[in-house]
Amino acid sequence: MSGAADTAGAGISVLVVEDDPVAAAAHTLYVRREPGFHAVGTVHSCADALRFLDRARAAGKPVDLVLLDLYLPDGHGLQLCRTLRAAGHGADVIAVTSARDLAMVRQAVSAGVVQYLLKPFSAAALHDRLERYARYRDSLGRTGEATGQEEVDQAFALLRTPERSTLPKGLSAPTLDTVASVLRESPTGLSAAAAGAAAGVSRITARRYLEHLVETGSAVREPQYGSVGRPELCYRWRGRV
Repeated sequence: MSGAADTAGAGISVLVVEDDPVAAAAHTLYVRREPGFHAVGTVHSCADALRFLDRARAAGKPVDLVLLDLYLPDGHGLQLCRTLRAAGHGADVIAVTSARDLAMVRQAVSAGVVQYLLKPFSAAALHDRLERYARYRDSLGRTGEATGQEEVDQAFALLRTPERSTLPKGLSAPTLDTVASVLRESPTGLSAAAAGAAAGVSRITARRYLEHLVETGSAVREPQYGSVGRPELCYRWRGRV
């Protein structure tokens, strides 16, 4: 079992549970690169995962999130999920697996898995899931009661990646990916004109995609005031603050 990888600092603590050493190292590296997250350990079996989580809780530092492979040498990941819940562990679970069987997906949902990521996947795909999870936690971070059904629906919607088929008429998935990538890579945000130039599309086209990103919660829109003239709208990727 690996020792703690990063025990300092605030943020979302993540335990990587993966039996393949190469994949485990890659997943841990991805987590370390994600703002607002820190990898607290990497283990390779159900037994080691349970021991790590028990020790972390006993030390007063319970793990927030588990990246869990489902096929482990000493048991199935979903059985580990059930064991954790029975033992009172509150860590959320993102399944990271090659299991494509729909019955397995249904079992994962019933076991409390919040997201299901199929192998092989890119660093960008894991980035998207982690970012959505962070926003989900932020939306439920306050105490008290929800204002209504809409607030609850919005919180759960943050965990879901929009279906490509649900894009508004006239928008294409490849162009959306390009515009989103351009915006994500800009630390200070972009105007529609700047985003269009970087993505190779017109300002009007870029604005349509940027507005869609705002509507789906992936970006924010705010006025940018210059020295003269009316303010220009600036779009910024919505990451963790």
